[in-house]
Amino acid sequence: MTVTGSTLVITAASPAPATAPAAAPAARRRAAGRAAGPYRRLFALPGTRGFTAGNLIARLPMGMFGVSAVMMIAGQRGSYALAGAVTATGLAATAVVAPLTARLIDRHGQARIAVPATLIAVLGSLSLIVCVRTGAPAWTLFASYAVTATTPNIGGMSRARWTHLLRDSPAAHHTAMSFEQAADELCFMLGPVLAAFLCGVLFPEAGTLAGAALLLTGMLVFTSCRATQPPVTAAPRRGSPLRALGPLLPLFLATGVVFGSMEVASIAYLDFQGLGAASGLVLALQAAGSCAAGLLYGTVRARSLKACVCALAVLMTLPWAAAATGSVPALACALVLAGMATAPTMVTAMSQVHARTPEGRLNEGMTLAVTAIFAGIAVGSASAGSVVEGAGPVAAYAVPAAAALIALAIALTGRSTARPGTCRHPVRSSRGPRRARA
Repeated sequence: MTVTGSTLVITAASPAPATAPAAAPAARRRAAGRAAGPYRRLFALPGTRGFTAGNLIARLPMGMFGVSAVMMIAGQRGSYALAGAVTATGLAATAVVAPLTARLIDRHGQARIAVPATLIAVLGSLSLIVCVRTGAPAWTLFASYAVTATTPNIGGMSRARWTHLLRDSPAAHHTAMSFEQAADELCFMLGPVLAAFLCGVLFPEAGTLAGAALLLTGMLVFTSCRATQPPVTAAPRRGSPLRALGPLLPLFLATGVVFGSMEVASIAYLDFQGLGAASGLVLALQAAGSCAAGLLYGTVRARSLKACVCALAVLMTLPWAAAATGSVPALACALVLAGMATAPTMVTAMSQVHARTPEGRLNEGMTLAVTAIFAGIAVGSASAGSVVEGAGPVAAYAVPAAAALIALAIALTGRSTARPGTCRHPVRSSRGPRRARA
């Protein structure tokens, strides 16, 4: 209080001291956020834990269905040739149907399309069980398994949600894509093991039944998280994902050849060594190495596609060299190291898919990439099998090494070599729309 002439003036206290205590906790929260790990910050975002839980539940069966179908058909019909032909037909049908399903998801929304598409796929799995169990004609097995091609690309839909949520944070988006790739590796590592256990210990149809139940449950949980679903716009969709991803698809095809040929070569080599029963464990080491590398890659700055594919080409020569020594432990170590190169390559390549796919067609673009990988796996499996028959299992390891070199040549000569995180799509911020540097 002060006195001015005959007037008593009451002066308000300065607001600075009052706001200082409030500012301190905010500063501490910001510092704690910076100190927290990138994955902790990622899943602190509202709604991310819910759709991730559904994503993992629905993704696990992706590694179960093929093994379950082979064990069920071969066990009931006594023909591995028939079982292999049926699963190959399913892959061919997926290559045709999956991009169409993804296009519908982009156009009408995830929940509206993914749930009925999943129901159709589950009915196809149940039909396969009935046909196998009742001794129905062989063509019914092909038809039933082809119906399962409507299964939505749950990994693509999850990546689309992360892309929608993290459009203005390239570093966090890189972490999310690394987590998704690690989840892929984990599910494809655990899925076959779980399927083989269920079919072998319970009954031949148990793996397919469990996979169908997990797929439907996970998809319902995933699609129930509506707040994180990418919005559907009524604006006309311009551009073709196939044309935009043209330079990348050969790279995904070559990478698929690496995956398919490495698996066949390893199984044949271990069988030649009299360790066929250990093939699942040894292959799991490669997936474990890739899973660990994917999680680690999400905590560091993203590298260019050239650098990642170069590392892939170098490390894919290690299993070939290890197999030539005749040492199974050396081969196991080489597979772990080779696996550590696959996740960073896939994360970086998928980031290029996000950057190149036209606006509003992200699911379709990622499904095209996955389809190219599946096609490469089929080519790699057949190629490695032919080399095993003609030159032996050690020589078969030359197939993934050669495919990795081809992928490197594509990366060096192609246009898809930008560092991830450079997105061409509009990025929203508090200051309004802007466009990130390409």
